[in-house]
Amino acid sequence: MSALEWLLAALAAGGLLLAVILLMWATVQRHRAGLPAGRVVYTDTGAWNRCERPLFSRRYLLTGKPDYLVQERGQVIPVEVKSTAPPPQPYRSHVLQLAAYCLLVEEEFGRPPHHGLIHYQGRTFAVDYTPELRAELIGVLEEMRDGLSAADVPRDHESVNRCRACGYREDCDQRLG
Repeated sequence: MSALEWLLAALAAGGLLLAVILLMWATVQRHRAGLPAGRVVYTDTGAWNRCERPLFSRRYLLTGKPDYLVQERGQVIPVEVKSTAPPPQPYRSHVLQLAAYCLLVEEEFGRPPHHGLIHYQGRTFAVDYTPELRAELIGVLEEMRDGLSAADVPRDHESVNRCRACGYREDCDQRLG
């Protein structure tokens, strides 16, 4: 074997090794993000490329940007990634946020997903997008719209830190701390 042939063989072997390493790295990154198998068709994390436009429903006057949408076996699955440790069960607010993304997927793609995923550090929960969850979300959206037209809305927490971070703090007469 000539020096040139040896060099070409070494480069080919190195390229193959690099490809295997990159594939393994991509698999680990995908697992860390809580993504299922399938093609990522939308991302709002900025980690892979620029953020996509938000999803919007004229019917429900709802807009949102899920972290990922993954196309898997004809379904578009929303994935919400949380940076916190996993609770025993997903928080209700996170479930409703995911349900909102499911509703937006239904409006955008013309068919509802069977489920969505909430990924916490090291644990992923599959949440079924049932007619009951959909109805609960629509009820919550109606309550929120009703609250926007109310003259005085009572504070819904006792957390000083949450109060300090609130966007309505300066106009609120129920401020904590």
